[in-house]
Amino acid sequence: MIEVPIETEYITLGQFLKYMKICQTGGQAKQFILEGKVKVNGAIELKRGKKLRKNDIIEVDGKTYIIK
Repeated sequence: MIEVPIETEYITLGQFLKYMKICQTGGQAKQFILEGKVKVNGAIELKRGKKLRKNDIIEVDGKTYIIK
């Protein structure tokens, strides 16, 4: 599991995908999410504006991340 430290209260799912270099642009992140390729806390997430907070678990491309 890869720990991802954030300095703010939350980060949106779209921002997270760009921050982790999984996607290059917001448009790419939106399409990636709409294709059902991302799970947040075990459930497929279809909203790129989903707020990720500390201890949320994100699964994408066979990798697991946790917000710290």
